Amino acid sequence: MTIDHDIRGCLEQTIGVHGLSPSEYNMWFERASKGARSLKVAHEANLLPLLRVTEKRDDLDLAIEAFEKLSDGAEVVVFLGTGGSSLGGQTIAQMGGWFIPGDEVNQPKKLPRTRIFDNLDPRSLERGIGLLDLKKSRFVIISKSGNTAETLLQAISVVNAFKEAGLEELIGRSILGLSEPPLPGVKNGLRDLLEDFGCQFLDHETEIGGRFSCLTNVGLILAIARGMDPFALRAGGQKVIDQLIDSESYEDFMPVLGAAVSIGLYQERGVRNIVMMPYANQLARFANWYVQLWAESLGKDGLGMTPIAALGPVDQHSQLQLYMDGPRDKMVTFVVTSTTGQGPFIDKELAQKAGLDFFSDRHVGDLVSAQARGTAAALLEAQRPTRVIKVSENNELVLGQLMMSYMIETILAAGMLNINAFDQPAVEVGKRLARDYLKN
Repeated sequence: MTIDHDIRGCLEQTIGVHGLSPSEYNMWFERASKGARSLKVAHEANLLPLLRVTEKRDDLDLAIEAFEKLSDGAEVVVFLGTGGSSLGGQTIAQMGGWFIPGDEVNQPKKLPRTRIFDNLDPRSLERGIGLLDLKKSRFVIISKSGNTAETLLQAISVVNAFKEAGLEELIGRSILGLSEPPLPGVKNGLRDLLEDFGCQFLDHETEIGGRFSCLTNVGLILAIARGMDPFALRAGGQKVIDQLIDSESYEDFMPVLGAAVSIGLYQERGVRNIVMMPYANQLARFANWYVQLWAESLGKDGLGMTPIAALGPVDQHSQLQLYMDGPRDKMVTFVVTSTTGQGPFIDKELAQKAGLDFFSDRHVGDLVSAQARGTAAALLEAQRPTRVIKVSENNELVLGQLMMSYMIETILAAGMLNINAFDQPAVEVGKRLARDYLKN
């Protein structure tokens, strides 16, 4: 197995009365298992496309072909989108070496640089486009419905920049759109805007949207851009699906166990916050994607737990005090990879001069590994609910497993709360009011 999952730190046997008792855990485990069995039926009946997307190949062949055509002669490819159309892709891109906008660490050779503009900020957008050499720049613009206002404004700004530079003839070859297929009588602003310029389009899955789209072409186009293997990401997701449909019971199925302890602690112990804390820069955006997935899927009808993104070891110095000694309303999940023996070697003489004798002839990764273990142990000693996920290494296969596991876990948790995991009615109200303000 590439992932080892430990929930013992959420149970009474480990942390006393602040964890779930055997009878409580068994009850919530059975409810989560019931949900998993329902998903198994949905898979067999082909009722939930998310559970089948990992079997597909033709859409990725088309995406690879489209990106190769788009990026020919390019120095930079800019990805435009927001929310679910962006965070999953950012998570994947970071595994390929992307860290923060503008960072070139581990940039694959012979590929254009990548930029991601996801938050609509007028000054940043204007300056970001203004700094580009449009003749050597390409754009991937993503909106499922084609009508997301923020993304349309980004797209219009790009088109206008080409026109103002006298480069209108380059628009068709410079922009790739990704949106739902056109339907008679259904408005799709992105297609209406770009197709007249001859821009190529990839079809967005019609029944997989937003925060659940990371293993569709929406997220995997960024894997392609970063020189990663998109098929390996899907293979990782398929490993989770295979376990879902092949299991007779779900005692070793990470999504069921995770949903059982999360919702169990929420209902039985008043845990209202879940902290996602990976110990690797490559997984920082995974924590941000998880926050959207959990918050937007479960925060409904007065219910839900607040997800919090953290990063180890840096947030040991900014957040850990609260988790260790603050209100007992949190569960902390660690995602750790063994870093022992990795990173720069620490010279004995220099370590002694710095007062770090115990660190002589070790590697930087030895400290990070010890910190992850020590922090989890400290939380358990303080009787704080703690979940530990150990991954064998950070690669496409593992990331695909993690993302599919958490998508299924989220769906199970929503079912246990009797809410719809796939809508976001409160967000739609905000969009409507924003439109009304502008009209008036």
